[in-house]
Parts: sequence; structure tokens; C-alpha cells
Amino acid sequence: MLSLQNAGKRFGPRVLFLEANWLIRSNEKTALVGANGTGKSTLMKVLAGIESLDYGTLQQTRGMSIGYLPQEGLRLTGRTVFDECLSVFDELRAMEAELPRLAAQLAELDHASPEYEAAAERYSLLQDRFHALDGYALDAQVGAVLTGLGFSKEDWPRLTDEFSGGWQMRIALAKLLLAKPNLLLLDEPTNHLDLETRNWLEDYLKSYPFGYILISHDRYFLDVTIDRTVEIWNKRLTIYQGNYTRYLSQKDERRAQLMSAWRNQREQIEHLESFINRFRAQATKAKQVQSRIKELEKIERIEIPEEEPVIHFKFPQPPPSGRMVVEAEGLSKSYGPKQVLNNVRFSIERGDRVALVGVNGAGKSTLIKLLTGVEQPTSGAIRLGHNVVAEYFAQDQYKVLNGESRMLDDISRAALKVPESELRSLLGCFLFSGDDVFKPLGVLSGGERNRFALARILVSPSNFLLLDEPTNHLDMRAKDVLLDALDAFSGTVIFVSHDRYFIDRLATRVLEVENGAVTAYEGNYEDYLRRKEALATAASAEPATHTGEPHPSRTVRRVADLQAHRKNGDEGPPILSASSAERVGDHHLQSEKQNGQADSAANNRPRRLNPIKQKQMEDRCAFLEEEIPRIEAAIAHTEQQLGNYVSAAETQRLTDLAATLREQLTTLTTEWEDLMLQLESA
Repeated sequence: MLSLQNAGKRFGPRVLFLEANWLIRSNEKTALVGANGTGKSTLMKVLAGIESLDYGTLQQTRGMSIGYLPQEGLRLTGRTVFDECLSVFDELRAMEAELPRLAAQLAELDHASPEYEAAAERYSLLQDRFHALDGYALDAQVGAVLTGLGFSKEDWPRLTDEFSGGWQMRIALAKLLLAKPNLLLLDEPTNHLDLETRNWLEDYLKSYPFGYILISHDRYFLDVTIDRTVEIWNKRLTIYQGNYTRYLSQKDERRAQLMSAWRNQREQIEHLESFINRFRAQATKAKQVQSRIKELEKIERIEIPEEEPVIHFKFPQPPPSGRMVVEAEGLSKSYGPKQVLNNVRFSIERGDRVALVGVNGAGKSTLIKLLTGVEQPTSGAIRLGHNVVAEYFAQDQYKVLNGESRMLDDISRAALKVPESELRSLLGCFLFSGDDVFKPLGVLSGGERNRFALARILVSPSNFLLLDEPTNHLDMRAKDVLLDALDAFSGTVIFVSHDRYFIDRLATRVLEVENGAVTAYEGNYEDYLRRKEALATAASAEPATHTGEPHPSRTVRRVADLQAHRKNGDEGPPILSASSAERVGDHHLQSEKQNGQADSAANNRPRRLNPIKQKQMEDRCAFLEEEIPRIEAAIAHTEQQLGNYVSAAETQRLTDLAATLREQLTTLTTEWEDLMLQLESA
């Protein structure tokens, strides 16, 4: 389809790549990767025909169509969103308009005339092509892609001029996907997409009938959409088979081989130079010396490019907060007639890493602003725990920075105890190197200032971080630094991110914001999706399988009832946090399936308890509520250790320990459920 042969490109005096050979086949799903500044976007423009090569050739199959999406800069005006997308089918729409005209001609022409024969042939050709291109479903195709990319039906008749830059790029992406070129070139297509839209785009690309090349800093997105990786490294193109994770392991192997070859070559060169220097002055060795000199000159030197320095940054650990960090009770928020949150209840405990998920406009950013006090609830209350100090990173955090302050001076004032060398390393990781650190903040772009604002938070964190889209404008290296720092952070984190890998690595809980409600799920995003799928499957199967047995999720509702019971001032069992309720609900889903007699046994128990016995049971419940999370944390820590191989004996020891802890967890959780049933019936 498309091939580069001995291709090279310069950017001013600097060579981006040389001797590049790349055959791009049909249906090839490829990621183009490399460090910042190596020429990825430039190479994409070369493939798209926007820029020319300085060396070599680019050959393209005749009739091949190429679609290119740049990182930014597109502006569409003058048409509605729907009409703009429909414009990619102008040829089909012209066919659609011509077909009735040809049909009318055929009705009037003499069947024996040459004009009739020509019109009939043209009509048949157009009709076949129109059917083959699914011309009767153009509106449906446009609607499906616009919906997948997050446009509501109310957006379709709006003018494209009304949309911001990010949504303009979505419209441009929609047009490319609808046009279905033979080769898609997408430069950072996920930059302006939320998590749900990224998931849709992943599925769309998996079934895309032709080839595409992606540049992206979202490693999960690359892992599930590509089967080949092309890296620009050391001014050369290197091709790796497999997805991004496979590429990383192959790259390490290839670099090890290169280092070994370089060391062997250095030994050879040193040996030749030693011989030459030793015998250069001896006439009897002149012939051998000249032979060695020629051999030395013929050696093509292996170059080892400088590796980007690995940055390891740790948060200054903040003073600990109380066990309960924040509680929300009856929380509601409205903007005029639009209600974003309605009677929301949840709690967050010390050490939680909570991901807020939901479609755009569901209320994730609103919820974070309520927790930080930036906005006030319409009703309900938010209570921060003991010694909780919150720090908020907004999507537009750059607006609160002092534009006249120099970058290094500003971050130094925020981190008086951090050496300047460490601060400069941190800024370098966030793509500010050399003299960039002396620039006034006012001259930076919005994305650059947001990156700086995030780096500034890293050096002086509170014990409760609320981060709204912290991964925007970050490359993979900066995301890894942020992930490592947050992973070692002893405080509590609530964050919104559209990066699947980031969420899966960091989150220990997920709060879903949907239709004004907030639902808690234990685990990371992958666990959340499994739970959602399981609940959806159970809900669809329930009408056909209902036999009068209690609904499996009634324990979760029972816990909510008990919470309301205590909040009303009544005597009764202790209140559970949202995380505990969810945890118990999850376990009870399994417990009731395994023991269908639990409810009938509970109904046969006496409904009154001795006050002393009741107090003992309540105390035991309170203890179990503390003990169960501790064991869960121990299981998580043990499983994390299992991921780092030390020895077979150590692996066996950790495996046995994890099994013992799981047995303890099952026993204690079952005991807690039994006590709660007795207390409820009392």
C-alpha cells in the first residue's frame, strides 16, 4: 500500500531520522512511538503527503486513500454537525440524486435507442455502487458515529462554530471514521475524548476494515488496538511485532543486544588501536600496522544514544488524617432546573485511591468541586474528617498561577526543602528542560501551565488530593512519574482521568456518577466493568429466573436501611461506610448463592435480644468492620509481592499466606453477616 525507502528528514540542522525503510501493508494496525521531539508527528505528515522527505522516496499504491487527523488546529465552520459529517458522502449523495433522474429518462426514452442503452448501463452501475457503499443508511452511519463520540441528538443540528477546540477535533475524527480511508493516520486521537468515548473508539478501530497508524500516550488504548509497533529511536525506524506491552519487553532485549555488540566493538577497536600505537614506529611492522589502520577505518561505529534519565520522585509525606476522610450525606446539587446530584451518600477512608467515572456532564467535576468547597451543595452536607487538609487540581488550574513569576522560582517557593537539582529534574520530566525553567509562567500555553501546576502540587501535597484530569497534556514518561509518586503517597486521593492504564494502576475504588446518583465499586476500573457487566446480565436474566427467592442484592439495601436507621437517632447496629457496605454486599452475593437457607434460618431466630448480648454483638460488629479492611489490605499487599519474583520458596510462602488470609476474610465476613442479620431481626 505505502512504503518508505531509505527515507530521511531534517528539522533545521537536526536530523530526525535517516535510512528509514517501512512497508505499510493493508489492514496493518500500527503504533508510532518514540521520545518527544524524535519526529513522530513529522513522519505522520510525510505519510499524509503534507510534508516532503529530504532523502529517499515515498511510494503509494494508485487509488489509495489516506485520512489524517492532526493533534490540533482544525476548525470547521458554516454547517451543522450532522451536515458536516454527512459531507464526506458527497459522492454518494450525488449518486442518490442522479438515480431518480436516470429512472425518469429511462421511462421516456425509446427502449431500442442507443441513449436508452447508455442510460440503463449508467443506472445499473450507479445502483450497484450505491448499494455496495450502503448508501441507503448514510444517516444511520452518521448518527452511530456521532453518538459514539459523545454527541447527543440535540448537538446534531447545532453549528460547528459553536463547539470548542476539543469538540471540533471530535467532529474531524467522526468525518475520518465515516470516510473509511484505506489508511487512517491518527495523531493523539484520544486527547479530547472521555473514558467512555475512548472505549467506543477502541471497539470501532478493532473492527475497522482497513489499516491505521496511531500516535498516543495512552498505553492501554494502544495495547488493545494495535498489532505492530514502529519506534523512532537513534534516528532509525525499528519495527516490533505485537502490542505496546510486547514492544517494551522486545525493546529491552534489543537494547541489551546493542549494548553487547557495542562492547564487543569497543574491545575490537581498542585492540586494533593498541597494536597500531605499539608498532607504529617499527619498520618491520609497517605492513601489519597499515593493515590494522585500514581495518579500523572500515569499522562502522555503533552509536549508543543517550537514554532519557529515569526520574523517581516521591511526595513529601503529609501528616496523617483520621480514618474517615470525608462523608457525604444527602448531597444534592442543582444548576437552575438541571439537577446534577440527587441525595448522594458515600464515605471515603484514609488511604483510598478513588476514581470518579461517568460520561461527560454526569457531574464528576462538580462532585470534586463540592468536596473541595469550591462550590456549595444545594442541600445535604459534606464533613471532612480529623486533620484532613485538601489540595485541589482543576482542569484549568493554570488560571490561578502568577503569570509574572518564573517557573523555577515559583516551584521553589512551594517546596523550600527540596533541592533545586531535584526540582529541575522533576520539571524536566514534565517536559520543561534547559532554559525553559526560567520562563515566566504567563508565556506558557494552557497545556504547559497545567503540566507545571501538577508538578507544583507534587512537591508540597496535602493528605487529601483531589485531581481533576491530572493526566491531560502528559506523555507516558510523565504519567509514570505521577503514578509512582501517587502509589507511594500515604494520603488519600480522589481523581478523574480518562486514561484506562492510569486508573487501573492507581484506583482501589471506583465511584460511578450517573443520573444524579453515586455508586461505589471496590477495585480498579477493570473490576468495575466486570461488576457492571455481571449486574447487567443478572438484571436481564432475573425476570425469567425469578422463583420467589429473596433478591441477591437485598443485603446492600439492608445496610442502607441500617444507616438511615442510625442517622434518625434510633438505637441499632453501627453505621457502615459506603466501602464496607459495598464489600459486604459483594460477599453476600456469593454467600446467598452458596447457602440458600440463610434467610429462613434468620427468620426462625428470636426477635428480641438480651441488652447485654446485643451490646456484645454490636461491639463485635464494630471490631469486624475494622478487621475486615485490614485483612483485605494484607491480601492486596501479599498479591503485590507475588508480582515480584524472588525465589520459588518465597513465592510458595506468599501463596500460602494469601490463601490463609482469604480463609480468614471469608470466616470474618460470614460472621459479620450473621451478626447483622440477628441484630436486624431484633
